[in-house]
Amino acid sequence: MKNQHTHQTLQKQQEQLLKITLKNPNLRKILNNLKFPHNHPWYIAAGCVNQTVWNHLTNRKITHGIGDYDIVYWDDDISKEAELRIQREIKDQFPDLAENLDIVNEARVHLWFEEDFGQKIEQYKSLEHAISTWPTTITCIGITKRNGEFSVVAPYGLSDLFGMILRPNLPHVIPEIFEKKVEKWTAKWLELRVIRNF
Repeated sequence: MKNQHTHQTLQKQQEQLLKITLKNPNLRKILNNLKFPHNHPWYIAAGCVNQTVWNHLTNRKITHGIGDYDIVYWDDDISKEAELRIQREIKDQFPDLAENLDIVNEARVHLWFEEDFGQKIEQYKSLEHAISTWPTTITCIGITKRNGEFSVVAPYGLSDLFGMILRPNLPHVIPEIFEKKVEKWTAKWLELRVIRNF
C-alpha cells in the first residue's frame, strides 16, 4: 500500500505521526495528562501507535483493533515491587483505561525475557535501546511529551509504518513472535503487506 507519507522526510513523517496519534482520544489523553512518577523517561509505544496510524490510513474507526496501550519507561530500581508501585500510580491516573494499560520498566526486562520467550538477553542500555529491539520495524516507535513538547523515537524510520509493511526487525526478532503478530494483525488489517526476510 502506498500513500503520500511514505516518501516524505522523516521530520514530515514525524509531524504526520503526531497529528494522527492525537486523533485517538485514548492516546491524546495519556500523552497530554500523564504525570510520570519520579520523572522517569517514558514513551507510549508499539502496537497502539502503529494501529492508530493503520486505522487512519484505511478509514477505520481510530481505535479499531487496539487491545492495549503500551507505556514503557526506565527506572534503575529493577525490583518487581518498584514496577508494581509505578503501574498502580499510573493506572490510578487513568481509571477508565486502567485495564488496557500495559506498563513495563524496560530496565528489568532481561530478568524475565528468557522465561517468557525462551531466549536470554542482556540488560538494555537505555529506554531507546529497548525500543530498537522490538520484533517488527513498525513497533519500534515511541512518543513522549517532555516540558510541553512531543518527541518521537523511530530508529528504523516511519516509511514501513506509513506503507503498512510488516517487516521483521533483524537480528532481534524471534520468528515465532513475528509470525504470531502477523497472524493477529493481518486478520484485523487486511491491507498489511508482510515481508519475511529472515
